[in-house]
Amino acid sequence: MEVLHIFGYISALIIGISLGLIGGGGSILAVPVLAYLFSVNEKVATAYSLFIVGASALVGGWKQHLKGYVDWRTALVFGIPAIVGVTLVRHYLVPVLPDVLFEMDGFQFTRRMGMFGLFAFLMIPAAYSMLRTKKEVPKKVGGEVKYNYPLILAEGLLVGGITGLIGAGGGFLIIPALVILANVEMKVAVGTSLIIIAVKSLMGFFLGDALTMEINWLFLFIFTGLSFLGIFIGSYIGNYIDGNKLKKGFGYFILVMAVFIFYMEFFTVP
Repeated sequence: MEVLHIFGYISALIIGISLGLIGGGGSILAVPVLAYLFSVNEKVATAYSLFIVGASALVGGWKQHLKGYVDWRTALVFGIPAIVGVTLVRHYLVPVLPDVLFEMDGFQFTRRMGMFGLFAFLMIPAAYSMLRTKKEVPKKVGGEVKYNYPLILAEGLLVGGITGLIGAGGGFLIIPALVILANVEMKVAVGTSLIIIAVKSLMGFFLGDALTMEINWLFLFIFTGLSFLGIFIGSYIGNYIDGNKLKKGFGYFILVMAVFIFYMEFFTVP
């Protein structure tokens, strides 16, 4: 086994530990780990990430459900268009994207640059969501939840499409949408977003990638299994460590990773 692969499997465990410690965000590292430590191409990296992200979010979402922090009606309303968006992108768009998207004055803007560039760009607001101090506005007791269906439909399709392109869950987009468009409390929005991320990511993988590319199931199950092990380790460690401080530190780490991806994709010689 190559040294980089050993670091890759250790990273899978770390991804799970971060999920167990801070409740989310760790799976955003799956794409760079797969791309740079296991040297898989952008299509495979984003596909495998969907499975890893979805499976990890399912574990986290179920834990939130047991605590009563999942609004299943909202998950259904937002989740259906998100599933449509990610499935359309993974099944129909990604397989037909050319290796070179466009060329200008001898510079070739490749599919890899486009997918990983967008991924790195969206890591910035994801990091910001971890660094900022959240202030929860109390929800009025007995207030009726009114859905802004057109905006929820559009947001669901958009988030699903982005998830399909970059292989990340997009919780930093979903949570504000649930709070603003569906009048959901922050804690419930976090739990509900995990269910939405799990369902749309796994559906996008199974209805898209699993039907259009060859999957190395053994590798995928080992990587995901290590992440699951890390989740339980992180949950245990979280009883003794302040998760909020770790969350900010992880936010800064994601910013560093975003810069690293930009550098690797746009400033290094192929």
